[in-house]
Amino acid sequence: MTMKTLSLPLAASVATALSLAAGFAHAQSEPMEKCFGVSLAGQNDCAAGPGTTCAGTSTVDYQGNAWTLVPEGTCASIELPAMADGGARMGSLEALERDLPPA
Repeated sequence: MTMKTLSLPLAASVATALSLAAGFAHAQSEPMEKCFGVSLAGQNDCAAGPGTTCAGTSTVDYQGNAWTLVPEGTCASIELPAMADGGARMGSLEALERDLPPA
């Protein structure tokens, strides 16, 4: 194999890696906001109330005091299942007093 033949796959690999990195950077540049009460148990990004540390520490689905980062402007429009009493469950930009684990 010639040096030219070896450099083509290397150039293609570098180009692919750069385009993937650029796509990742673009996705990360989208404005995000904290949305409380939308994550499943153990899937929150942070702030899961007293007795917890941070990411992945919520113990109840849709725990009101645990948040997840979502694209800015989408928090209140995330579709969630109704609460046990049939009331609507929505995300919030501030901590909620609903769906908290037993004390």
